[in-house]
Amino acid sequence: MLVERWSAAQVEALAPDPASLRNARGVTGRFTTTGRSGDVLWGLCRGYQVAVDLAGPAFKCSCPSRKIPCKHTLGLLLRWSESGVGDSPAPEFVARWQTARAARTSRGPSAPDPAAAAKRAQGRADRVSGGMTELRRWLDDQVEQGLAAAGRSGPRAYEAMAARLVDAQAPAAARAVQRLGAIAGIGPQWADRLLGELALLRLLVSGHSRLDTLDPALAATVRSRIGFPVSTEEVLAGPRVTDRWQVLGQVEVDEGPLTSRRTWLHGSGTGRFALVLAFAAPGQPLPADLVPGTEFRGDLCFHPGSAPLRALVADRASAAEPFGSPDGAGTIRAALSRWSQLLAAEPWRYDAPMLLSGARPSGGHLVDSSGAALPLAPGHREPWWLLAAAGAAPATVAAEWSPSGLRPLAAWVGGVFVPAAPPTPEPAARREPELPPELLTAALVGTGRRPWSGHTIGVGPIRVRFGPVPDGAETTGAPGPGGEADSAGPAADPKSAVPVHPDAAGRADAPDKGGRPDASETTATVHPEAAGRADAPETAAAALLEAAAVALTCRRAGVEPVSGLEPMAEAPAETMAPLPAAASARLARILGGGAPGGGHHEQELLAQWLAAAAARGGIVPSTILPALLEAGRRNTAVRSDLAKVAGRRGAWLAGQRGDWRWLLSEAPPALAGEWAAGLLGQPAREWATGGAAERLGHLAALRAVDPDQARELVESTWAEDPSEIRARFLSAFGPGLSLRDEPLLERALDDRRKEVREAALDLLRNLPGAALGRRMAARAHAAVRLGDSGRLTVDPPTELDRELRRDGVGAAPVRGVGAGAWLLEEVVAGTPLDTWTRLDPDGWLTAARGHDWAAPLLHGWAKAAVVQRDARWATALLGADAGLLREAVRWDLHLVLPPDRLARLAAAALRAEDGTAQRLLALHPGPWPDGLAVAVLETVEQRARTDRHTWQLGELCRAAGLAMPPEYADLAGRLAAHLDQTVDPTRVRPVAELARTLTFRLEMFQEFS
Repeated sequence: MLVERWSAAQVEALAPDPASLRNARGVTGRFTTTGRSGDVLWGLCRGYQVAVDLAGPAFKCSCPSRKIPCKHTLGLLLRWSESGVGDSPAPEFVARWQTARAARTSRGPSAPDPAAAAKRAQGRADRVSGGMTELRRWLDDQVEQGLAAAGRSGPRAYEAMAARLVDAQAPAAARAVQRLGAIAGIGPQWADRLLGELALLRLLVSGHSRLDTLDPALAATVRSRIGFPVSTEEVLAGPRVTDRWQVLGQVEVDEGPLTSRRTWLHGSGTGRFALVLAFAAPGQPLPADLVPGTEFRGDLCFHPGSAPLRALVADRASAAEPFGSPDGAGTIRAALSRWSQLLAAEPWRYDAPMLLSGARPSGGHLVDSSGAALPLAPGHREPWWLLAAAGAAPATVAAEWSPSGLRPLAAWVGGVFVPAAPPTPEPAARREPELPPELLTAALVGTGRRPWSGHTIGVGPIRVRFGPVPDGAETTGAPGPGGEADSAGPAADPKSAVPVHPDAAGRADAPDKGGRPDASETTATVHPEAAGRADAPETAAAALLEAAAVALTCRRAGVEPVSGLEPMAEAPAETMAPLPAAASARLARILGGGAPGGGHHEQELLAQWLAAAAARGGIVPSTILPALLEAGRRNTAVRSDLAKVAGRRGAWLAGQRGDWRWLLSEAPPALAGEWAAGLLGQPAREWATGGAAERLGHLAALRAVDPDQARELVESTWAEDPSEIRARFLSAFGPGLSLRDEPLLERALDDRRKEVREAALDLLRNLPGAALGRRMAARAHAAVRLGDSGRLTVDPPTELDRELRRDGVGAAPVRGVGAGAWLLEEVVAGTPLDTWTRLDPDGWLTAARGHDWAAPLLHGWAKAAVVQRDARWATALLGADAGLLREAVRWDLHLVLPPDRLARLAAAALRAEDGTAQRLLALHPGPWPDGLAVAVLETVEQRARTDRHTWQLGELCRAAGLAMPPEYADLAGRLAAHLDQTVDPTRVRPVAELARTLTFRLEMFQEFS
């Protein structure tokens, strides 16, 4: 059966690292010949022979890269997924590779020797038994000596025991012991976590001692927890479950020498969950055959066990296709009931899948339609991805549940699949203890110092009695949902019971209103002496560990949902049309690190994309908003355009988070007003009680809709606020700045903090009609007078008095400038240029030329032109008097020049081989006019052929990629191909990267059409 064309997501999942994926996108256009022969893709890229067997997948490339798949292989797959491949006949290397693969496959394994296999199995069983016996003694010793010492001993003791278990061929148990070294003495509640893990290991040891008498399914679970392997052939030989399997989500974990991936599936008809595990060594790809959000019809085979979840895909009867929403989603109480049954069958289980309907975020929890809630796990307690996608409306959510909380995998909003965002670091996350304090205290001190005897303790809503079995109590059941006996569960058979188990005294047929048993009436009895039991605990330490295992399992199985939480209010509906889907996909690629040229290019390409989107009109998909708002938080230059495409959902999100509320000051007043409307009624109370970040966001929102009220809030606490907070408040005064703000800004000029004074000066210098400008103009025109004959009379200030200091004149002149000249320069720099009315800029410069005070006058006018963004004065100053200006001031003036003037200067510098050309090009905002673009391409070709070093060529190509008109992509590509025939490849690479970036931008702008 011919394999269907893969999606880009399937190809991207194969990449061994992000760098390989970025490089792969750069070679997609470099394949000279491509084709397909059956299930084998092939191509030729710069002389390298590339082939991919899609049925494997398997890869071949003649390049020297050690990464599998390499960038050429990924590039071929990306090209096939996006536009297909050619129909050229397959070359000879493809046939050779297929023949070699077929020959390797045809070699069958040699027939096994049953006697030798049985001997090896018995030898391993003996070694495991010895290791488990030693583990039993070691576990008892830990509790007998006391866990308090474990917090100071470090991981060495655990590594030694883990190494012993590796020698005993019990790898899974060894990994469990090794993990203990990362718990002891580390983090909050470490003793509680350590005792729980020790207890579960002790329960595993007890289960191994009774393998022959346990139910076969429970025995298989115990064997797998120890590390006995189950071959793929053995699993696939078992019964098959046929269904329409929906892929809910994936979790990847870096485990040092291996990378593992957990993929959760759900059967549409059977309602069964399945877990498919995959592992890869460093540099190797993980399989990409299961794509979240898709479904397929096929057969799964489950690993044997008392609560089988792990499975293998045995057969596929259909291709993977997207589905609208998963079937079988339910309430939180129903999901917790299944969790309880799972723990009753397999107490070593730490996590399980949940599929919840009508879920909505609320204060670090997910709340369903019935009002039941579960906490989110650390790192997921602020699900901005879900809030952005659903706007706090009910959604179907797939998640992993564990004692640490819910870890979302994905959500379905309006039939659209939305993958969960990766977790964010949360080092200060609280963790509640899971074990009773009586047990923990005894374990910390050590049973060797203080003997422990059984007694009754409370485990949440469950009472656990340690001691002799009461007369008449039933002892055949394992804990079912909520901690009660589940006679229909897998542990109902006495042979299936774990060595120590709670015996339910309650009735399993007494559900509460939510369908779960009433845990408040559940009593579990643990009998450490258990007369007549061959595996009864021999020591107080063993009894304590078994009691801890029961208490931990009861606590986890009997968890109850949180109630009384109110879900968030839903976001307002969007009124603007969305941007084209292709353009939105391009934005996601830029934000995800898929743009050419690295981090610097990403920021510039994002700015260009947002500018084009804002000019076209429309809003971005809501799922992109969190990443986009984060980009705007880091880069203030894109905020204005970003606010125009964020829509009502973006403004609603910004109102929920302090460091995103900058959007409200940039958004159109109507959008910002929707969020700020609730603040206008009672702003004073929220202003007085909020933190610094909240107040700043509050201020930014109010400045967009009511600048006067925002200013009044700042004035109300101005005297009490610290200076650094006052400076941050003034930085938000840009929107709506008016002369009504002038009294507060004048007051800020007298502040003791320099940052506050500078913030106020920046605002006043750009406020038309401000008193500051009038004061500086009076000083300047008193010092510089133009006579009737056209001659200048200059009488500079003689001293730096208090008023000059207050108006921003600094006391430290530039080296080589006298005090009088410096004061004159600063006074002229602070004067509005529109007050020099008697002459035009050229006339004033002519009058100053040759004058004794020409230098401070020119520098003063130049500084004023930069601050006031006056292109007329900047052009005049750089036209004839640039040589008299200090370098820093001269280059600042270039930022004010009109783009066409700056382009002419840059082109002239390039043709004259002036060293300033590169700097002039970097100052041009782009797009470059045709004359400059042609001059740059000519210089690129010349440098590629003649320059001794390639760094100048690289810098020129990087600048051209972002500022040259994208229509020059074809010319740049042809230049790269021509140079490839004649110059060293290291000189071709920057030119090829230029062509790639221009092509990216050309496609980006075309997608808005």
